[in-house]
Amino acid sequence: MTRVRIDMKAGADLDGFRRALRILVRDRVAPDDVVFAAERAQDLFGAPLAGEAPPVVLPRAVTGLIADVVCHRENERYGRLYRLVWRILKGERGLLEVASDPLVYRLARMQQEVRRDIHHMHGFLRFRRVVTEGGVAAGETESSGIEEKERFVAYFEPAHFTLAAAAPFFAERFANMAWSILTPDGSLHWDGKKLVEGPPARRDPAAAGDGFEEGWRTYYAATFNPARANPKLMAQHMPRRYWADMPEVAAIPELVSFAPARVREMIAREAAASPKRAPEKALQKMREGRPKSLQDLNALIAASEPLVSGAVPGATRAVLGEGPLDADIVFVGEQPGDQEDRQGRPFVGPAGQLLDRAMAEAGIERGSVYLTNAVKHFKFEMRGKRRIHQKPTVSEVKHYRWWLMAELEFLSPRLVVALGGTAALALSGRQVSVTKMRGRQEFPPFAGFLTVHPSYLLRLPDAEAKASAYRAFVDDLRQVREIVDERREAA
Repeated sequence: MTRVRIDMKAGADLDGFRRALRILVRDRVAPDDVVFAAERAQDLFGAPLAGEAPPVVLPRAVTGLIADVVCHRENERYGRLYRLVWRILKGERGLLEVASDPLVYRLARMQQEVRRDIHHMHGFLRFRRVVTEGGVAAGETESSGIEEKERFVAYFEPAHFTLAAAAPFFAERFANMAWSILTPDGSLHWDGKKLVEGPPARRDPAAAGDGFEEGWRTYYAATFNPARANPKLMAQHMPRRYWADMPEVAAIPELVSFAPARVREMIAREAAASPKRAPEKALQKMREGRPKSLQDLNALIAASEPLVSGAVPGATRAVLGEGPLDADIVFVGEQPGDQEDRQGRPFVGPAGQLLDRAMAEAGIERGSVYLTNAVKHFKFEMRGKRRIHQKPTVSEVKHYRWWLMAELEFLSPRLVVALGGTAALALSGRQVSVTKMRGRQEFPPFAGFLTVHPSYLLRLPDAEAKASAYRAFVDDLRQVREIVDERREAA
């Protein structure tokens, strides 16, 4: 078959690729017979690609991958994407989950690079106030239809074609400002109601500073922590290619050079602190305000803001512990999941159902134990319409530790069972290896036991490995029951 050439618009031509994809799939054109050319021509040509075709039904994860990867600068991006779709439609439905596949691996890296570029634009783009006499802001033309005497302009050089993908963030964040973003690939102008595309631009129109920029430099210097100054780490998190358009960068050399002296000054000031500062009084106040019952503690937790940084509006429900207050066994998990957050109860999702089955086989009734989590709020990220679990950080676990330990003090169980490493971290205050430390533990002032979290069993891909791990989990729970029986008899 004669190879088919498809000319794509310059930049991220998502609409063009979708149309080409429908026609190529309709005509069963193999990937080796297609050449995608990123040019300014907008029309598809060649006999096999004539007319229109019905949409191609793909998994949501694949459509999301396509939307990201078309923004990449690599010339082969369209060809790689079509090859992926072709393989999926030919029967490899779970291909995207095979991370070791060279094509999947490369596309995943490209998606990651595009998302990182969008993140950089959100974090490192800086607007400057521009006022023009003619009512047309610098970098625009009369034909744009935007006529403000005050406009905020930013110049940015993205690594990929991510301007359009990053723009909704600025339209929402700065909805009441008239602004323009200028890049070598094109420009976007916002008038408070709509976005207008413009031609490529140079840095010059946004080069002049303003009063707001000076204020931002002052604020940055005031919040700079000299004790944590690390130029190499700063360069990793704030790449040098963006420094030319970031006003605070001009202050960094001076701030870093004076950092040692400022640290010494801070230490001396702390050493000379007024003797009137009495930490004992502060501790006494905390004790006086301590909840008098588990019910009071739960009311405090329910009224508190989430302490996990990944939670988005909607994940504000604290999922409290559940079970009899005189329970001999307390199971501590990591954090609530999607179903737990929706129902407001711990361990009601897939992991909870697996735990129920394992407890039943081990001779433990769910109604006789207390179930809770180290972190009380669901931390997640959105992928399409799904809320995907994100593991809490060490600092987030430690933020919640006070709640957990107070909860356990009210319960006074005979045994505390840590389900997974995060629970062990919360109970012991240190990182614990589940594989090395599995079994009896001490979580002062409580006797403890460490085992895997049931969600670990759900993630195992191999059926045989999953069955073996489940049997070991049930054996752990039998040990838990035996330990409690021993402690009950000895009491």
